Amino acid sequence: MKPVAPDGPEVPAVDAPAVNDALWREELSFREEDERYVSRRQFGKFLTLTSLAMFAGNVWLLLRSMMRKDDTELPETVVARIDEVAPGGVKVFNYPGPDDPCLLVRPDAETFVAYDQKCTHLSCAVVYAPRRDVLECPCHHGFFSVRTGQVLAGPPPRPLPRIRLVRRGDHIVAVGKVDGPGDEST
Repeated sequence: MKPVAPDGPEVPAVDAPAVNDALWREELSFREEDERYVSRRQFGKFLTLTSLAMFAGNVWLLLRSMMRKDDTELPETVVARIDEVAPGGVKVFNYPGPDDPCLLVRPDAETFVAYDQKCTHLSCAVVYAPRRDVLECPCHHGFFSVRTGQVLAGPPPRPLPRIRLVRRGDHIVAVGKVDGPGDEST
């Protein structure tokens, strides 16, 4: 028997396509216990997509670090006059940019050292403790050597990035950054 349209000619009967009926039922489950079940295929898709996303993120980080400016391109900045910082004194300055706090320390009359002020553990501000002659991170009790920036105690994983300094007349000038420890005090 052919279906008849309500106000028109006869409509030919069309057999339902031979679509895999089980496929949509598998993907769209109405049973609650099946909704919690994750098939091996779904789990594999998830792992593949997650791995690809992590790979893309690592490639992005690699490219970003390769594009980072070399320290030869850092500007020279006058940090302080020699008589501005007394022996045992400290001066905070920004280098190489306005959002990069650094610490100039004068542990004795002839020595000037400067470091990035952010702790290498969780970026807390590092302060000079003159009684112990160390740079201290008060957040998690990390301690760094004033002379080299090396980690003395606590959770920091690496030394403080050091700022290269030179004397020009009666001024101390920042001329670059060194990521590792050094003994090039000015």
